[in-house]
Amino acid sequence: MPKSPAPRRRSAVVAVAASALALTLGAGATATPAAARPAVPQCAASADRGPDIAGLTRELAALPDAVATAATLRLDGDCAWSEADGLRNVRTGAPALENGRFRAGSVTKVVTAAVVLRLVAEGRIDLDGTVQEYLPGLLTEDFGPITVRQLLNYTSGLRAGAAQPGGSVDESYPHRFETVTPEEVVAASVAAGPEAPAGWVQRYGNISYTVLGMVVEEVTGQSYARLAERLVFRPLGMRHSSFPAGTDPRVPGPHNRGYDVIDGKLTDVTEWNMADRWAAGDLISTAADLERLIEGLFGGRLLPEPLLDQMLTVPEVEQGTARYGMAFERLPVGKVEYWVKSGSRPGYATAVVATRDLSRTFVYSVNATDAKDDSGAVPQRFGLPALRP
Repeated sequence: MPKSPAPRRRSAVVAVAASALALTLGAGATATPAAARPAVPQCAASADRGPDIAGLTRELAALPDAVATAATLRLDGDCAWSEADGLRNVRTGAPALENGRFRAGSVTKVVTAAVVLRLVAEGRIDLDGTVQEYLPGLLTEDFGPITVRQLLNYTSGLRAGAAQPGGSVDESYPHRFETVTPEEVVAASVAAGPEAPAGWVQRYGNISYTVLGMVVEEVTGQSYARLAERLVFRPLGMRHSSFPAGTDPRVPGPHNRGYDVIDGKLTDVTEWNMADRWAAGDLISTAADLERLIEGLFGGRLLPEPLLDQMLTVPEVEQGTARYGMAFERLPVGKVEYWVKSGSRPGYATAVVATRDLSRTFVYSVNATDAKDDSGAVPQRFGLPALRP
C-alpha cells in the first residue's frame, strides 16, 4: 500500500548512551483489500483527538531509560506515521534501527492461526475435526474430543506444557541455550491430564498453538516454518520474517539488541534458544512485516471473509468470560473495537493492533528491559496513545 514518506528517525541518540550505560550499574465492518485503498496522509499532531503523535514522539525521545532501550512504532489506516528511537547497542551507543528484526513472541500465534485457516480454506483441515483424528495417540483416554476450533480460540482445556527451567527471566537466563522440544512441551501437558473439559473455559496459553503446529505438519507433511513461508510470508511480501533454524539462538540480519535487568544489571539477552516456543512464540520479524501481516489478513488477501469472521468471533464458554477469538484479543476503546495480539520474549515486547476495517492499524516493537512485566508500562507508554479516538 502506498504511503507518504515517514518522518526520519532521530539520529542524535548517541548522546544519550551514557544514561543507558548508567542503567547497567543501577537497579464488525467488511475489510477492504489493502492494495485497493488509496495513499493516506501523514498523521497530524493533535492535542485532543486521533493518534497522540506528540505523546508517542515524547516517549520515543526519552529512550533509553529504565523501561526500554529502543522502540519502533508504525501507524497506518486513516493516516500513516512511523518512527524509531533509542539505542541499537547500549555498549557502542549505535542508534536504533527502524527496520531491525526482533523476536515477536506470541504474535507468532497470528501466523499459526492464519496457516491453519488457510488449510481450512483448502479443505485440508476441518475446524470441527479433532486432535484425536489428526494426531492419533497423542492424547490419552483422559481427554475428551478437542477440536481445531477449540485449539485456535484457547478453549482446549489443555494444561501448560514443559519449558526451559526457571519461572522468571533471571532464573531462566543460565538455561538460555538449553533445548526443550515441542514434543517435550506437549508430552508434559498430556501427562498432567486435562485442566478442564474442552469448550468449558477460555484460558490463554501457548500449549494449544504448539499442538496446532503439530497438526499442520502431520496434515501436510511439511515443516511448520515452510508452511508459514509458503502460506503467509510469501503472499504478503514479508521478506524479513522467519523462524530460527532448529535451536539457533541468534536473531538473523540487522537488529536492535535485547536487554533485560538481571540481578540489578542490564544484561544482553539477544541470544536465546526459543525452540520450546515454536508455533506459539518463535517468530522473528520486523515492524513493517507485521504491518503487512495484519493489513493482508484483515484486508482479505489470505482468507475468505467467512473464515475471517470466524477468526474474529469470541466463543461462548460455560465458565467465566471470553475475550479472545482465534489468536486475537478483542479490545474495545470507547466506541471503537480493536483486535490485538501482543507478545514478549526476553528483551523484546511486541504488539499488533487493528480495527476490522483497517481504519487504524498499529505495530510496536519495544526493547523492554522487563518484557514480562505485568504492570502495563510498555503498552501504556507506547500503545494506548496510538489508539486514542
